[in-house]
Amino acid sequence: MVDFFGWQMPLHYGSQIEEHHSVRQAAGMFDVSHMLPVDFNGEDSQRFLQLMLASDVEKKLNQNGRATYTVMLNENGGIIDDLIVYRLADQTYRAIFNAGTATADLEWIQSKAVSQFSVDISPRHDLNILAIQGPDALTKSSNVFGTTPPEELKPFRCIESNGFFVGRTGYTGEDGIEVLCGTEQAKLLWESLHDMGVRPCGLGARDTLRLEAGLNLNGQDMNPDISPLASALGWVVDWDPEERQFIGRQALTQERTRGLRRRLTGVVLKGGIMRSGQEVLTDSGSGVITSGSYSPTLGYSVALARVPAAATGTCKVVIRNREIEGRLVRPPFVRKGEKVHK
Repeated sequence: MVDFFGWQMPLHYGSQIEEHHSVRQAAGMFDVSHMLPVDFNGEDSQRFLQLMLASDVEKKLNQNGRATYTVMLNENGGIIDDLIVYRLADQTYRAIFNAGTATADLEWIQSKAVSQFSVDISPRHDLNILAIQGPDALTKSSNVFGTTPPEELKPFRCIESNGFFVGRTGYTGEDGIEVLCGTEQAKLLWESLHDMGVRPCGLGARDTLRLEAGLNLNGQDMNPDISPLASALGWVVDWDPEERQFIGRQALTQERTRGLRRRLTGVVLKGGIMRSGQEVLTDSGSGVITSGSYSPTLGYSVALARVPAAATGTCKVVIRNREIEGRLVRPPFVRKGEKVHK
């Protein structure tokens, strides 16, 4: 057990490597109740989220039951948080905040909502979150839910049934669902899934899984001083319609006009283990590893690094005063359990 932003969280339940392989090959489950669901209700909910988020909520969430991944920016275009937003009903939305930023997120959105919008912002501290991930996750979950068949959900869709909120989303690069429910329901669900052979997994496997999938970690690969354009997240920014003036748009527009100086890319290396903070030497200057680890699926080290925008090809990573040759590649490193890069 380790401290994680004030929460006592399991690093692993016995073997981080075995937990990682369980998710890639079968099914694993994570208790991610440290994350905070927040509901938005009121006649101005959509208009408020259009201002607060870089994605066009009106377009991306044009039907009840849809979900989208997006970012919330500050005035300088830096990432306050990355989050998934669900549309539950007309003018009713649910966002999932990261644990480390939840308090600041709430203060930020509440400061923007005061006297400007008719919107009710409700943190849902009563809800727990379980993530069931892996190629067998939907089958195993369907056997447990019975009348709530997650296999009928399309990716980035959600459904509410029998007191469960189920979204076909996740943070591992595998198929699966995330379930929000009350504490007693969460305990019973966890036990039922365990009886079905779904393996409990901790923070360690969650990190290596998301890294193999090329997914950013808030606070490492992105932060309030870095824009989504420099974090390989430019695809979540909706520039049209031009009249939608979301917070951070002006700064992003200026950055896009002048061109990126640095970008986030992948690195593979077979002669050592990359870690956050290590220097990366490229043909265009130096960069830094933002997230790095051993890849259990591939058998060598993979990382995300912020490097000069023009950098390509081979690089060198400085590990314990040694320069070890690696390659810059486009993430992800693993998709559906298989190697992606050449």
